[in-house]
Amino acid sequence: MNTVVSKDGTTIAYDRAGEGPAVVLVDGALCSRAQGPLPELAALLSTGFTVYHYDRRGRGDSGDAAEYEVEREIEDLAAVIEAAGGSAYVYGTSSGAALALRAAAAGVPITKLAVFEAPFVVDGSRKPIPSEWVSELRGLADRPGDAIRYFMTKGIGLPGVVVSLMRLMPAWKGMKAVAHTIWYDASVVGDNAFGRPLDASQWAGIEVPVLVVGGGKSPAWMRTSVRAVADAVPGASYREIAGQNHMIKAAAIAPVLTEHFGG
Repeated sequence: MNTVVSKDGTTIAYDRAGEGPAVVLVDGALCSRAQGPLPELAALLSTGFTVYHYDRRGRGDSGDAAEYEVEREIEDLAAVIEAAGGSAYVYGTSSGAALALRAAAAGVPITKLAVFEAPFVVDGSRKPIPSEWVSELRGLADRPGDAIRYFMTKGIGLPGVVVSLMRLMPAWKGMKAVAHTIWYDASVVGDNAFGRPLDASQWAGIEVPVLVVGGGKSPAWMRTSVRAVADAVPGASYREIAGQNHMIKAAAIAPVLTEHFGG
């Protein structure tokens, strides 16, 4: 494990593996260096890149601050990129994709960016996410099981019975350990969650190549959202990976990233 200190003094923990151009991986909700899809992806990419996988603030071995602001998470990513040599390729998945897009628009030194299924809702084709979900999730921060249930049912749209069964899975304990940060993810998604067309001006500052990736088996509302992101981000290209959904397999996305990043 390595650490870097973010601009506000928060310690951010990261793993480094491999040799080659730097790639920084940005997790989505309920994931960390210890769990989720990115540890396996880091291992695959490390054959051609130096891979930096970090714990977003409040998770795993990273610290946190008394008050949360999305700008601090952008600074965290910038600090990891600085540790990687001052510039890097970046891949963000789910809410990590939303964070990476914000960082690129803010001028963080990202050389190339790839994003997978930022969880935006751009039309009325699915049940709306409650407008108060950030405050509701924040209020549940000290009740991790309830926070996960709210996020899974109100945010993702899973049936309650499915979430109840998830409590029996080994991953539930790990998710509870980081559930107090779910409202951070909701904050990062911001106003893009409420069924309205995307405001392209939020990404007007992006001046690097961006690959927007979606899964061919993801729900229709999410496929629509992914295409909308590709249309809204300046100069972005779009790629759909057949047979994949939001839980994309590392073996499916790794060659796509290698091609985009030029490894």
